[in-house]
Parts: sequence; structure tokens; C-alpha cells
Amino acid sequence: MKQGFARVASVAPRVNVADVDFNVAQIVASAESLSRQDVELAVFPEMSLTGYTCGDLFLSTTLVDAAARSLSIIVDASVKYDIDLVVGLPIRHRGTLYNCAAVVRGECVDLIPKTYIPNYSEFYERRWWHPVEQAAEPATISVGDVNATFHSRPAVIDCRGLKLGVEICEDLWTPVPPSSRLALAGATVIANLSASDDLIGKYSYLSGLILQQSARCIAAYIYAGAGFGESSTDLVFDGKAIIAENGHILGKSPRWTDGPDVTIADIDIEALEADRRRITTFADCAARELSGVVVDRCPDFRDPKPCSQLLKYRDIDPRPFVPAGDAEIDARCSEITNIQIAGIARRLSFINCKTIVVGISGGLDSTLALLVAVGAFDRLGLDRKGIVGVTMPGFGTTDRTHDNAIALMNALGVTVKEISIVPAVNQHFEDIGQNPENHDVTYENSQARYRTMLLMDLANRLGGIVLGTGDLSELALGWATYNGDHISMYGVNAGVPKTLVRYLVRHFARRSDDRVMSATLYDIIDTPISPELIPAETDGTIKQKTEDLVGPYELHDFFLYYMLRYGFEPARVYSMAVKAHDGQFDKETILKWMKVFYRRFFSQQFKRSCMPDGPKVGSVCLSPRGDWRMPSDATAALWLKSLDNI
Repeated sequence: MKQGFARVASVAPRVNVADVDFNVAQIVASAESLSRQDVELAVFPEMSLTGYTCGDLFLSTTLVDAAARSLSIIVDASVKYDIDLVVGLPIRHRGTLYNCAAVVRGECVDLIPKTYIPNYSEFYERRWWHPVEQAAEPATISVGDVNATFHSRPAVIDCRGLKLGVEICEDLWTPVPPSSRLALAGATVIANLSASDDLIGKYSYLSGLILQQSARCIAAYIYAGAGFGESSTDLVFDGKAIIAENGHILGKSPRWTDGPDVTIADIDIEALEADRRRITTFADCAARELSGVVVDRCPDFRDPKPCSQLLKYRDIDPRPFVPAGDAEIDARCSEITNIQIAGIARRLSFINCKTIVVGISGGLDSTLALLVAVGAFDRLGLDRKGIVGVTMPGFGTTDRTHDNAIALMNALGVTVKEISIVPAVNQHFEDIGQNPENHDVTYENSQARYRTMLLMDLANRLGGIVLGTGDLSELALGWATYNGDHISMYGVNAGVPKTLVRYLVRHFARRSDDRVMSATLYDIIDTPISPELIPAETDGTIKQKTEDLVGPYELHDFFLYYMLRYGFEPARVYSMAVKAHDGQFDKETILKWMKVFYRRFFSQQFKRSCMPDGPKVGSVCLSPRGDWRMPSDATAALWLKSLDNI
């Protein structure tokens, strides 16, 4: 593993039924090829040394002995090519035959017998294979010239730091697959050696099983299914090489080829382990259910070779908060807006309130807050005039944002108020001795705090509440004025990252029958993000652009997601960011803004410690009452030191 990633492969090679020499040669050739691609672990199908469809030839000593002798060739290949291999073969033990997977870690070999032997429909495996007896201890046996450990109980095998569990074909289809207990015992990677034949609809069903099991086990799942060359006397096998991770397909081979079918993926072991620590019921389930599983303590006999190209076989989404594809984005937006609307509706209903006051700047966040407020009023059957939208032009307000704010409020039919803050803030500057030509933090924050005071006092007079507009990304960076836009009675956008806000606004724009409103929303989407606290350029355009000051939100949301969702160390997040944003941001830019992110995230915790109520909408949230509890005086030194070493 390197930085918590492990490169694995699923292989469905071409086979000749009962031709052990041919089949072993295919496996060795694959091992050589995969080692050149820095693959650490490769999984092959059920009975990959003999072919699955040998029938009663499995009762032949000639075939079983040939498979046993060939295991030493697999061991030599594992040593020579520095790769761990999982292959399938028949094993004679205690006077009977077992359908086994051999986990070959150089000279260390573990044999895992198939747990459930199907004997229905087209399967009649009990004719050859014995179900494993749950013996207390593993046994050392000879397989040809190789000494191997025969595990009578499901065992977790240590492969170069990977905790590997193995099940074979039918095991996955049972009500309680062995992989469930293997995962509870610590296996983060499950290998399934399979020879599942193809029937109408079976591939889709099987894919669902693999996804569900990888998600349920919070594990990676490597499925290698028998392919071309198996006997077609009664059945056909298409060669399935599928790798899944925690409910997501990382890769799968094309079907119906002449083989070999190969899928390679970089699986994220650290993310899996982080999720298991976070989801406390996983450990609770292990304590209740775990029994009869052995954790193998055979030491790793060599250091794993670093990957020459980290993450070559893994895509990293540059926008982890935004789904891929319009349909998925649309579904996500619909879900989020319904959560926001429900949150506002419940709060209004509980306090018997029919008035909301919200500041409308003509920017994305306040636009989203207004749109979902309207949705909540419509849901409760309240008059939209009870929503008081207030635009408060100041020293930096541009005609573009002001006009968009007015047009939007008029299109939505809410109450429109305009209050210039310029006279009052100038008086405030005089009172505190602030030079209005000095555009420092006092100049900016005075405007933000005065706007919040206006909204609060107006809400008091009208018997309403102030709806906050700040989003998750701003909370992470502390990009809010303490006791200014940082405060409200309900922060409806608190769980929404900035990279997703524009898609939510677009969601409303696409569904609007009002051409003026739709055009206004699209123009708001295209407007540069700015607090507009500094006077505009001479031509009236926005001068103060947020992303010029704190960095691109696309990068900050990426850092935020992987820091909070998985707790990854900065150097690892940096490597992932370089891969994800290749061609968009160079390494120096990514590193620069990462340092800004960690400095601001730690120094601004005091604002998050007293943030208002607001609905959680996704897996990442900064509410001090739920997902994120952090001291306000914690230091970022360790995180910054990690970045200094890059």
C-alpha cells in the first residue's frame, strides 16, 4: 500500500478444461504482466488451475495431483514477480475433496475451502466437494511440494498490510455470506473466486449483490468469474472481472470476450477503515455476531513495493459533493431542497410564525435561501408576502447584483424592501473613528454587522425570524463576519457546500415557467462570488472577488470533504487533489490553497461553535451539536507541517 491505497486486479483468464499446465501458464503470464503495473494482489476464478467444468474428472487422482504439483509454480511466480495471488484448485484433505482458494503470498500459502456447496438446479457440487467442518485450529498440510495452512474456519489473511477475506462463488448468494463475518473480523478486502454461469438477468442481479455486500461490509470486493474456455456442454460463462468498493463499482471488464478479462483498481483502504471507525454500529455488530473467524498472524515476508504511478487505476472526482450526470444532479438537488424546505416549514410551524426576513444580495447563497423559503411558505399554505426580502446596498454593491435581487423578489411575489446602509455606516465610522478611505477589515465587517442588525430589528418589529444565507464552505473557511452574516435564527444553507449551491439554483431555474425569473437566476449563477464590501471598479463591475482572496471553492470543497468525511492526512489529500484537478490547477496552486484552507479551518472554529440551527443535508456537516465538535483553540501545526514536507 502507498498512502492507504492498494492496487488490486481481478482476472478471468482463458482456460482449457482439465489442462492444468495451460491454465497455470495463463496465471503466471498474468502475474508477470500485472507486476509490471504495480499490482499487489490478483484474484483468479474458482478452480482456475483445472477449470470449473471438469465434472467427474475431479474424482480423478491424475487431475487433483496435477493441480497440487502446479501450486509450487504459482508460489515461484508470486516470489519472482513480487505479487500476491489468489487461485482456485481442488484440495485433498482428511480423506475427502475440498473446493479451495489458495492465497499465495510468496512462500506462505493459505487454503480457504468453499463454505456453501450448491446442489440445486444446474449445480451438483456435493457430488465432488465436501462442506468444510468447523475445526478449532488451522492445519498444516502438504500440497505437492508446498506446505500450506488449511483453514477450517473463515480466516482473515494479512497480504502486504491488506486484510483479506475469501469466499467462493455460492458463498455470496447465501443469507449470511462468510464475507460478512470476515469483514467484522477485520477484512477490508473480500476476494470471491467464482464460476457462476450466465442466465437471463443474472448479471444484473449479481452486480447488485456485489454492490450491496461491499457496502454492507464497508469493504472492497474483488470478483473473478470463470470465462472463455469452460465447457459449454450445458452452461456458458462470460468472464466477469469486477471490483467494487463500499457500494460503488470501481471497474469491470467487458463480457463475452475470448479472455483474459482483467480489471485493475486502486482501492482506498484508509477510507474503508475510516468509515468503519466512524460508523460505530459496525464494531457493535462485530461484538454481537463475530464467532468462528480466525485472524491469520503470518508476518509479511517483504516490504510492499511502492506504486510507480499512484492512483493510475482510480478516478478521483474533483467535485466530491456534486454527483456525476444531469439525472443524478437533478435527483440530489431535489432531495436537498426538500430537506431545506422541510426544515424551514417545521421551524415556522413550531413557533407559529408567518414571517421570514431574509437579506437578498443578488448572490447565489441568498438566492437559494429565498427560493427554499418560498417553497416552505407554499408548502404551509402561507402568503408569500410574509417573506420580506431586504436588499441593503452599500459601498460595493453593483447594479448587476442589485437589479437581480429586485427582479428575483418581484418574480417570486415576496415583499420587497430596500434600505441603503451607506448613511448609517458612515455615521458609525465617524462614531468609532474609522477612516472610510481605509478599506480594512473594520471597513468590511461594519457593513456586514449593520446589515445583520437591520434584519434582526426588522424581524422583531414584524414578529418574524431572520433566515441565514451562509453555506457550508463559508463556515469551513470562516468567511463570515462574527455576529454579522454569521448569525441568524435559522441557517438554511448550513449543510450545502458552495460547489453545490449553483446547481441548486440552476435546478430552480430549469423548472421555472417565468422567463424573467429564469433569466435572472442564470445571471446570478454567472455572477462572480463576492461579499461586495469594497467599492466597485470604475466601470461598475465587481472588484472584490472571494475566490481571489481565499482561493477556489472547488479546491476548498475538495479539501473539506476528505478532511471531514474520512479524516485523511493533508499529504494524502494533496496527492488526491493533484490527480483530481490535473489540467485545471497545478501542484503549486493546490499546495498554496491547501495551506490557506487548514490555517483558516482551525483559526475560525470559534465561529462554528456558536452557529445557528440549520438542516444537515449530506455526510459532511459542521454543526457543533452533531457532526463536528472541535476546540476553538486547537492548532493547525501538525497539518501544516505535513504540507511543508511535500
